Amino acid sequence: MEITFYGAVREVTGSMHLLKSGQDRILFDCGMFQGRRKESYEKNRVMPVDPTTITNVLLSHAHIDHSGRLPVLMKQGFNGRILCTRATADACTYLLLDAAHIQESDASYLNYKALRNHLTQMKRETSRGKKKQRDTREIQKILKKKRHQLDVENIDRLMADHGIKSIRPLYTTGDAENTLEIFDGYPYEHPFSVGKGITCTFYDAGHILGSAFSMLRLQQNGKSATVCYTGDIGRFGKSIIRDPTTSFAEEDRDVDLLIMESTYGDRLHEPVKDLKPGLKRILTETLARGGSMLIPSFAFGRTQELLYTLHELYKEGETPRVPIYVDSPLATKLTRVFGEHPEVYDADTHKTFLKDGRNPFSQEQIHFVSSVEESMALNREEKPHIVISASGMCEAGRILHHLRYKIHNPKHTILIVGYMAANTLGRRILEQGTAYQEGGRKGPPPLMKILNKEYPLEARVVKLGGFSAHADKKEMCQFLNSSNLKIKKIALVHGEEDQSLSFAETLKGEGYNVFVPKVGESVSIG
Repeated sequence: MEITFYGAVREVTGSMHLLKSGQDRILFDCGMFQGRRKESYEKNRVMPVDPTTITNVLLSHAHIDHSGRLPVLMKQGFNGRILCTRATADACTYLLLDAAHIQESDASYLNYKALRNHLTQMKRETSRGKKKQRDTREIQKILKKKRHQLDVENIDRLMADHGIKSIRPLYTTGDAENTLEIFDGYPYEHPFSVGKGITCTFYDAGHILGSAFSMLRLQQNGKSATVCYTGDIGRFGKSIIRDPTTSFAEEDRDVDLLIMESTYGDRLHEPVKDLKPGLKRILTETLARGGSMLIPSFAFGRTQELLYTLHELYKEGETPRVPIYVDSPLATKLTRVFGEHPEVYDADTHKTFLKDGRNPFSQEQIHFVSSVEESMALNREEKPHIVISASGMCEAGRILHHLRYKIHNPKHTILIVGYMAANTLGRRILEQGTAYQEGGRKGPPPLMKILNKEYPLEARVVKLGGFSAHADKKEMCQFLNSSNLKIKKIALVHGEEDQSLSFAETLKGEGYNVFVPKVGESVSIG
């Protein structure tokens, strides 16, 4: 019996680990690498294991860095089942289709750019002066059906005619649909078979709706072993879903190897208890200026937390009840998934909402924006309101249009509630907006480029920490020290190298036998 670590090893994306036991090959997660386009494409395209040899996949939760390569696995010959909780299966229905759409759109746009540049260069070799602009417009008419819709079929044909190698998506919508047909959903704390002599039990990980610790009990050639894969560990005391499990069944308590995340192995989050009063303060200050609040937000998890917290504030009469608009089709679908799984809500959610027959994500002031026309009309709304929109890092999606309509007005607030990666528009807004505010808002405001046009960043930029779905250093230690598990060895994954190594030193100081594997490293169990 052996575990090999392939992805999210000394980094935080592309989760994938392989368990070998007898003839079985069980994959823990099959996540997508996220980062620079070319590097990520190559990493995601090439599987480190032969998909035809994989027996089954255990999926810890629906986030794309854990589930996003499942259609690639399927395309390359995987013939088993994908085993997860029922809520995770439902969420993947939308997340994998959305990921496929993004892959297709990105490939189409890159092909359009390559062909447009090629045709433009050909025209320039024979054109001069003002004719260049006319030639550019003529080329765009050939390559587009409408102003914003690419003629994909014509682009593919012309690329073939001109001998230009086209870029293909990592996988298509059809590939994602085929993959969704092999999902099997299981409830928490009910053992099920995943291979010969291999039983798995899911326990609530508290990270996101449907997230699970996978506890495997193995029997092979008279030997036995227990392996627990945490996936991502949630925080304690957050709204909606239950805290990470710390009480495990007696037969699952002796763990030979714990494969544990370490994303925030050397960091502490702001307290969960500060979230609601912080949101109340920021909203009240914004409304006092007669402004609106824009919240770039991830569609799965963060959006629903915001709706829940705002619903609480409105229910308690803590703030004026201005309209709340969720302007993200994906977030709308995933909010529906949340509403369909009250069985995983925590006790506070049942007490605050369900016992009175209330839906935590629905109230008179919440409006889900579906069409592009509705979104465009909302851009022009001048009465105070709240917009929650994707993408979470302001790199694409409808949030860009809301920003360009409101970013230049100091009465509005841009509320940052999540991590903004380097080189994203969200990071630039956060850093430069904060610096402008700390400098007394003196001098010209910083300029933000949105959809190829520059806008002055005069709106207030405020960061509200604590919304992270990952346990921090203290909370990960809390999970270990308060659980009834007896752990022989810990492998730390899903963390940048400095975070994993730092957390390893912390755990060694508390008496744990811990190591940080390298990519491709294997360890025997049992």
